[in-house]
Amino acid sequence: MDSIILLIIVINVVYMTLTTLRLILVIKGYRVVASFLSMAEVFVYLMGLTMVLDNLDEPLNIVAYCIGWGLGVYCGSIIENRLALGYVVFDVIVDSLEIEIPIQVRAKGYGVTSWVADGKDGKRLCMKVLAKRKNELKLRDYILSLSPKAFIISYEPTRFNGGFLIRPSR
Repeated sequence: MDSIILLIIVINVVYMTLTTLRLILVIKGYRVVASFLSMAEVFVYLMGLTMVLDNLDEPLNIVAYCIGWGLGVYCGSIIENRLALGYVVFDVIVDSLEIEIPIQVRAKGYGVTSWVADGKDGKRLCMKVLAKRKNELKLRDYILSLSPKAFIISYEPTRFNGGFLIRPSR
């Protein structure tokens, strides 16, 4: 494989990884970090684009550009998933009125608001739990270990006001 083709792929992987991360940082409210990241992003973009435009007579360079683009989006999404910036809210509905479940979840360091609700087949325990996104799977697994039939919906909140956050215990 020609070295310019490999270089175009690598440059575009880096470029699109930076682009994906920058977009996510802007969405999550990290505007200053995203602004600095965008400077590196545009530098890498111009390097890759210049290489392709200077060598338009070689169609494989354009293919390499497209491959690097796709791989960069994939790499950026993997990195963002590992960073897991932000928070997640769990809405949990449990069949039984086991009052100790919110206490056990709180003991792990999560903020829990709980209440009793009327379901189709009787009373249900409802909980709203806030956690850092990086703890999402761990919290979900813990809730399911306490109540295997729990109905759980998780989503990312966009704005907060009031409440409290404490560190989850390990």
